Amino acid sequence: MPASRWPLLLLPVTLFVRMAFNAIDGMMAREHGQASAKGAVLNELSDVIADAALYLPFALIPGLNAPLVVLVAIAGIVAEMAGALGPMIDASRCYAGPFGKSDRAFAFGLLAVLIGAGLAPGLWSTLYLAALLVLSALTVLNRARSVVAETREKRT
Repeated sequence: MPASRWPLLLLPVTLFVRMAFNAIDGMMAREHGQASAKGAVLNELSDVIADAALYLPFALIPGLNAPLVVLVAIAGIVAEMAGALGPMIDASRCYAGPFGKSDRAFAFGLLAVLIGAGLAPGLWSTLYLAALLVLSALTVLNRARSVVAETREKRT
């Protein structure tokens, strides 16, 4: 229902609940000694799958720049994977950067509210999405540099 407002207005609540459950799940696993490699893999995969499922439908909204929405969603996935590469090269999971998972949730939640409240997509939304893409790219670079730098420090 790309032209319907109510899913857009409910999205911020959905994103908040998702982020809360994600945080609680991780804290509980660590606190009770139940963190595992399988859990880490499932957490990372479910995060990027949920991001794609929640953000890619914005590309169907009439008037919104669909290719830009797709690029922002893909850049978010790349940013998360860049951070998750740390343990593969003897570094920690990296959350650095100006546009992490919570920031993306806030940005898409705000976009949903604005469009859901009746603000028609146009130049403002294209510029908004372009800014999100730039922030995502900076996050990818920041995370990649951070994990490489941490690995170098450990080797010296």
